[in-house]
Amino acid sequence: MNRKKGASEEHWEQIETLIGHRFADRDRLSRALTHSSVQPSKGEGDYERLEFLGDRVLGLCVAELLFSTFRKAAEGELSVRFNQLVSAETCAAVADEMELHRFIRTGADVKKITAKNMLNVRADVVEALIAAIYLDAGLEAARSFILKFWTARATRADGARRDAKTELQEWTHAKFGKPPTYKVADRSGPDHDPRFTVIVEIPGIKPEIGVDRSKRAAEQVAATKILEREGVWAKASDAN
Repeated sequence: MNRKKGASEEHWEQIETLIGHRFADRDRLSRALTHSSVQPSKGEGDYERLEFLGDRVLGLCVAELLFSTFRKAAEGELSVRFNQLVSAETCAAVADEMELHRFIRTGADVKKITAKNMLNVRADVVEALIAAIYLDAGLEAARSFILKFWTARATRADGARRDAKTELQEWTHAKFGKPPTYKVADRSGPDHDPRFTVIVEIPGIKPEIGVDRSKRAAEQVAATKILEREGVWAKASDAN
């Protein structure tokens, strides 16, 4: 059985217990937990290729989950739920639930893996893990992992929310007769992990700020804040 150099049996068993799968080939597991900032040893690699595959496996299983769970839902509602469930935010939340930051291998230039601006790293690792499970034991094993961590999230009360920017556009036009305006106030962080700060302004009410790893995502955060603050949407914490 292949295993990461220097890692104990207890180390691997802790990770496998969290995941709920015992690997036949632990090299896949090691790779799924390794960031590209780590200087590779011979035969090692990082999670980027696995992330590509895991994203597709996650999409298939989540689509199947929603299709079977919401039998009367229209395509539009299913799409809204799907986009939320496969988002970086949801994948990172799964990583945080599992406390995967304790096992992710990073180089010296990647710090504070639990910080908000490292959300995409944690999300990518979860997708890489899904691929590792799929390659190790097939689709059923990967589906089992996904159902374990995504089923409850799939049935959340706020899971059928529309796109926040679209909702805010329509609400603002109806209430004020003018569209909201978005502007980038700041861009920070390295190219592999950028951080955008966006301000959304609407005449007559207080602006809001959104921060995320892309301009589009930051705009969505800012729009959501206004919709919740103005009572157009219930707060996510109140909807559960």
